[in-house]
Amino acid sequence: MPHAGLPIETERLILRPWREEDFAPFAALNADPEVMEFFPDTLSRADSDALALRMKERIETQGLGFFAVEVKGGPGFIGMVGPSVPHYGAELPCGPCTEVGWRLSREAWGKGYASEAAAASLDFAFDILGRDEVVSFTAVQNERSQAVMRRIGMTRDASGDFDHPLLPAGHRLSRHVLYRIRKNTMGLF
Repeated sequence: MPHAGLPIETERLILRPWREEDFAPFAALNADPEVMEFFPDTLSRADSDALALRMKERIETQGLGFFAVEVKGGPGFIGMVGPSVPHYGAELPCGPCTEVGWRLSREAWGKGYASEAAAASLDFAFDILGRDEVVSFTAVQNERSQAVMRRIGMTRDASGDFDHPLLPAGHRLSRHVLYRIRKNTMGLF
């Protein structure tokens, strides 16, 4: 069932519900060690398909989640971007919360797609979902994602930095930085 506000179109991108044909390219990007550098590990095809199916179902039932992203008139599926409510959100210092997140294929890097899609996702979260605040977080080492967070108007909340509850203590990616944005501070992208 389509959700109000979907698909989301930006100047260059379409954010939409998942399709079966997205699963193979999603598995390829989840198997890429560079794409998954700031995640605990790459994903097998079965694990990637299960994740895609969960995201597809979440969008269908809850109206939000990491949407499939494609370039208008260009390559098909390039990754996922969107607002989501983490299933472990109550365990986060900012939880429960709505986060904006992204994961794009390496071929889509450096073109501004993550910022463009994330900004559209913020609009969706504020205007369609009625959220007052959206957060984003990543491993301390992930400077690329932190740059996207700053480009879309988010501000780091250093007092909210945390050890990720799904990672074991001492894991190289355990420490995460927290960024926030409130609806009334949303700037133009």
